[in-house]
Amino acid sequence: MVTAGGYKGRVLYVDLSEGSFKTKEIEERDARTFLGGSGLGAKILFDEMDPKLDPFDPGSVIVYATGPLVGLPFSYCARYVVCGKSPATGGWGEAHAAGYWGPELKAAGFDGLVIKGQAQNPIFLFINDGHGEIRDAKHLWRKDTFEIEMMIREELQDKNVRVLSIGEAGERLSKMAAIMSDGGRAAARQGLGALMGAKNLKAIALKGSDRAIKVNNPERLEEFKREANQAIKENPTAKMLHDFGTGWVVPALTDFGDVPTKNWSLGSPKEFVEKLSGQVMAQKYLSGQYHCRACMVGCGRIAEVKEGIYKTPNSMGPEYETIAAFGQNCMNEDLESVIKMNYLSNAYGLDTISAGSVIAFAMECYEKGFLTKKDTDGIELTWGNQKAIFDILEKIKKREGIGDLLADGVKVASEKIGRGSDKFAVHVKGLELPMHDPRAFASWAIAFATANRGACHNQAITYGIERGVTYPDIGIDKSLDRFASDESKSRITKIMQDFYSVLESLVVCKFVLYGGLRLTHLTKLLNAVTGWDADIDELMKTGERLYNLNRVFNVRCGMSRKDDTVPWRIANEPFTEGGAKGHLPALEKMLDPYYEMRGWDQNGIPGREKLRELSLEKYL
Repeated sequence: MVTAGGYKGRVLYVDLSEGSFKTKEIEERDARTFLGGSGLGAKILFDEMDPKLDPFDPGSVIVYATGPLVGLPFSYCARYVVCGKSPATGGWGEAHAAGYWGPELKAAGFDGLVIKGQAQNPIFLFINDGHGEIRDAKHLWRKDTFEIEMMIREELQDKNVRVLSIGEAGERLSKMAAIMSDGGRAAARQGLGALMGAKNLKAIALKGSDRAIKVNNPERLEEFKREANQAIKENPTAKMLHDFGTGWVVPALTDFGDVPTKNWSLGSPKEFVEKLSGQVMAQKYLSGQYHCRACMVGCGRIAEVKEGIYKTPNSMGPEYETIAAFGQNCMNEDLESVIKMNYLSNAYGLDTISAGSVIAFAMECYEKGFLTKKDTDGIELTWGNQKAIFDILEKIKKREGIGDLLADGVKVASEKIGRGSDKFAVHVKGLELPMHDPRAFASWAIAFATANRGACHNQAITYGIERGVTYPDIGIDKSLDRFASDESKSRITKIMQDFYSVLESLVVCKFVLYGGLRLTHLTKLLNAVTGWDADIDELMKTGERLYNLNRVFNVRCGMSRKDDTVPWRIANEPFTEGGAKGHLPALEKMLDPYYEMRGWDQNGIPGREKLRELSLEKYL
């Protein structure tokens, strides 16, 4: 069993087919090799299932995991990760969320939770201080995620129970289904909520009393905490996140031409900025900041629309991605409607990036005549039509009519519609792009194309380097031309992917970087907690190991170079206006150097020598 600080040392395994529970210990070697979070999740998936299984097969596995820094009384340490085979991409699936559920899993006695099998009827799990219980959930089926939290707390007679659940989208196996917790925190991407739906698992409730985290060097931890808190207080980006949330970036990204508009066809017109941004939300609709457990930043929005047709109760407000997806990309200028769309998506358990994207795609299909009112159940799916967006969300939730066509995302919808709609179906590997445009920052092209999750900005936030941010401690000491497509972009993408794999396995918030902290600081923190003597080189090698392990999972699922692409529109249609006018990323100029740096062959397959170097021989 692992003796290092930061770990509870146990993972709970639940077989829903058998109704059984068992506990396995984490070995010291595995803790140091895989850390936790997505790294531990990848190891468990390889141990417990064949990657070729259909995501909805009863033998498919879901892993919920924390990391060695989760639960510390410190900013950025309140996350968890969900891993499984993605229904959206058919490959490696990974989604993250913050709040209180992750630390509560540790308080309940476990670093991870593994679900296999399939319940015959709807159930929810209750895990209470090391013990698991399967409870009937037929009365919870078809309830939204807000109702679920309230009903489970009432049933368990404990308002402090932490609840994770799926909405109706997950029950109906939408490939855009999210997993929700803490009143609106979403592990949203890749449709992992549908994995729970396929297992008839409606929710997981947690209660733990052991909040103590073993720390090897408490004095050094307290010293680090004081230093880090001071850095956060002095960091201007952390202040912007506190004041305006992630939506504060809308004006700057609009200037760069980075905000997707009209299904990625326009170059970020500036007229939206005056109506859709974190600054506008703070002025008109903000009722408070949401702080994840022990975090002093409070980047989460609590928003309220007090009256009118979009009246919305005090609830989690939209972040940048949601504002852009339901706003600019659908040509919708009304922030009140976006707040309501975000609220309903959270209730239904839908990924707002994918939902907004598939609606924007459908609007363009409607404009081009590929969809008619007969196809849309009479809905006039015109640009900016807010009522139409609400109607479509409701139909997606129920898989009703046009909603059934769109519920599995842009890729599936385009394949069914045909007629050349693939030219404006904006996704990678079946996952809709986040709200960042590779025509504005060329590094996004190689980052999205090679991300193990499909199009994902959180596996390598490279565009900051093209805006002047540097990371000298990991070898990135100068900014780059944002429009250049060359080996420098391959290099920074590889480095940042490895770095972010470390963050995803420590399971810390990536906004730790916006508090002025770098891997140098996190290495000291990790050593203070665990008692290890790790250095930056070791952690970066660990990140490389974990990124390759996820890639091997995708290779086992049949993925290769053919899947490392960018959407046709992104590669072939330059903007005629805006801050990225006339520019296109050249993926092929970056892909071959990237494979070479990775030690992969030219088909994108990790080489045997590289896997041996990374101690991944058993996965050859």
